[in-house]
Amino acid sequence: MRTYLDFEKPVAELEAKLEELRALSTSDDGVSIGDEVGRLEAKAAQALQDLYSNLSPWQKTQVARHPQRPHFSDYVAQLITDFTPLAGDRKFGEDEALIGGFGRFKGESICVIGHEKGSTTEARIRHNFGMARPEGYRKAVRLMELADRFGIPVLSLVDTAGAYPGIDAEARGQAEAIARSTEACLNLGVPNVAVIIGEGGSGGAIAIATANHVVMLEHAIYSVISPEGAASILWRDTTKAQEAATNMKITAQDLERLGVVDKIVPEPAGGGHRHTESTIQAVGNAVAEGFEALRELNPDEIRTRRQQKFLAIGRNL
Repeated sequence: MRTYLDFEKPVAELEAKLEELRALSTSDDGVSIGDEVGRLEAKAAQALQDLYSNLSPWQKTQVARHPQRPHFSDYVAQLITDFTPLAGDRKFGEDEALIGGFGRFKGESICVIGHEKGSTTEARIRHNFGMARPEGYRKAVRLMELADRFGIPVLSLVDTAGAYPGIDAEARGQAEAIARSTEACLNLGVPNVAVIIGEGGSGGAIAIATANHVVMLEHAIYSVISPEGAASILWRDTTKAQEAATNMKITAQDLERLGVVDKIVPEPAGGGHRHTESTIQAVGNAVAEGFEALRELNPDEIRTRRQQKFLAIGRNL
């Protein structure tokens, strides 16, 4: 069953009427309403197109958080073959909010790391809603170092509200773990590509997104803090989250202009949650392009390009 966001109410009403007409058209009462169904389908499709062509930053935030949006496991299932997940940081334990392993992408070996939010209530709790603890980032470091040793490119799929801020995570060195993971990204001698598939929140996102090539879905968000968190700090009022979202420049369009992301992947009308397969395929094509551009570079050139990319952010505005 499709979940509608608050601002999608006009589309929801049209599609509800459309479902009623479709039910009538399949009944045995002899009434032909095919033309009316066609007109309403076109009207609903146009309404959806118009709505999504002019989303505000806050509306994009809601789309990025949509529970039916494709998650890490969906991307791996469609894009990666022979995926073998590896668990544990070899220091404390396993963290299921950040998953990683090795597989094949378009026939070639790849290391894949990403946040998993979960699609059901049980899965969301098990994966801690995609908010990783220190052992998750230390596992990411372990996998990146392993990939670097064997010359295997690294793909990061980012979808998190931020690293887990709990007392236990802080006690085990959350800030240090995030810093070490970011450092591991920067030191890789193999190409790395990061994709912001939903939320890219704070250091929890940057820890695995410090890549040669950063891709962002059209309705994803990427920011140093959530709009609610920023509103709470700036105005001590979380109801001003919409204002914070507008001023923080968190959308893909803003971030491409600022040089933070390299490519925007268009989403189907209505967002990636309506057409998951085509969205995932589009991301796969963008990832392949990103790796292809880096294929002929040696390790020193890869590190230099990555360093120059981040040092150049904000210089030419």
